[in-house]
Amino acid sequence: MADRLDFQLLSLGLRRMAWIRFWTQTALGIVVVGVLLFNNIGGSLARNSERALGLGPGLSLTTLSFFVLLYSLWQGWLIVRLGRALGSGAKPSRSEAGKLIKRGLLADLLGLVFASVGYQSLAGSLFVQASLQAPGFFGSPVGGTSARSLVGYPITSIEMLSVLSNTQVLFAHTIGLIFSLWFLQRIYRSK
Repeated sequence: MADRLDFQLLSLGLRRMAWIRFWTQTALGIVVVGVLLFNNIGGSLARNSERALGLGPGLSLTTLSFFVLLYSLWQGWLIVRLGRALGSGAKPSRSEAGKLIKRGLLADLLGLVFASVGYQSLAGSLFVQASLQAPGFFGSPVGGTSARSLVGYPITSIEMLSVLSNTQVLFAHTIGLIFSLWFLQRIYRSK
């Protein structure tokens, strides 16, 4: 059985690391939602918005991964409360703590899957679009206006922002996964 000092150290470590996880994921989530909102507003205002050949599925999966990130943030907040409970008189059991951390771990794994598949969709779409670029100086077609109708459009900054939002949500879930594994190791290592 662990003595009081071990529980206090475990409580302090869980609280600190849970706060770091929570605020890191929150900051990355704010970047993701800002970029997604800007992408939706900018994409609808941009001319020729139909030229983005398949960014929709990638952005949809990025949005799904963002919603899973919100659930992961809630799980992170519950881990902060778990750390507080370990420091107080009411100590949750190891199995309760493990179940809570495993739920956050599974949420981050699911978010990683959505973000990874979304990234592949976005990267594939932008690769196809880049391969249709016209040869010439800064994307200007060599053959005049008739050649312009046969080539693709240049990749815009809004399209690159969609890849950025996906990368941010992917990184947020990776941070959550690393911290969740550390939490599990700390919970099950203390005896």
